[in-house]
Amino acid sequence: MGEYQNVNLAVEDRTAIITINHPPANSFDTQTTLDLNAAFDECLANPQVKVIIITGAGILFVAGADIPTIAKLGKQGYEATYEVVRQGQVLFNKIEQSPKPVIAAINGSYCLGGGNELAMSCHIRIAEDSVQFGQPEVKLGIMPGWGGTQRLARLVGKGIAMELILTGNNIKAQEAYRIGLVNKVVPVGTVVSEAKRWAKVLSMMGGVAMASIIRSINQGLDMDLDDGAKNEADLFAKLSASEDMHEGLAAFLEKRRPQFKDK
Repeated sequence: MGEYQNVNLAVEDRTAIITINHPPANSFDTQTTLDLNAAFDECLANPQVKVIIITGAGILFVAGADIPTIAKLGKQGYEATYEVVRQGQVLFNKIEQSPKPVIAAINGSYCLGGGNELAMSCHIRIAEDSVQFGQPEVKLGIMPGWGGTQRLARLVGKGIAMELILTGNNIKAQEAYRIGLVNKVVPVGTVVSEAKRWAKVLSMMGGVAMASIIRSINQGLDMDLDDGAKNEADLFAKLSASEDMHEGLAAFLEKRRPQFKDK
């Protein structure tokens, strides 16, 4: 495995754990973004990795973008600023479109700005009950730039997204669960173990099927219902040629646990 300056990477039981380690707040500066991108690419390329967990070191998940880095953008002009913003968007799009399930294990006190945008790009979000969520960019005279205005509205609805982004207010983990921003809330200190438990369950599923499900849901959100259903049918038909589908059906009929090969 590669070594990174601001990210730690470990693999155990077919699960990769990417830990953002950029104290004191695990904020996104250029190096952290590059490290996360490279570590994620390594996980995608590793056939031994079936599920990816992203979490934060210490007492925070990710507090947001690095403010000095953002301040410099204002002096670089439109083209340079656009390019930097697009780099972050491309990374988060890669995470969202990953054929391997990605779980955000959101720990500590805050998941704000770019941290919340990172969490929203993951397929499943589990949070400790101490975490506060928010998109506070408006309080700095800026706006979310790494997909926040798009993913938050898709996850919680237009009205709530407008409220949270326009006011910049934080919400607690239980409220984030209530509005559908996170999938589960757990006690402090248990989020990584809970994410590993979910990862173990997912690692027993067929990799080809999971990739097809992720693709169908992501693509379908940008289609009308009929086109989304046709896309689903296309993916299902392609899946029917996989070894995993034949193994899964055979295992069911033979009353045994399937041994998927992710092919």
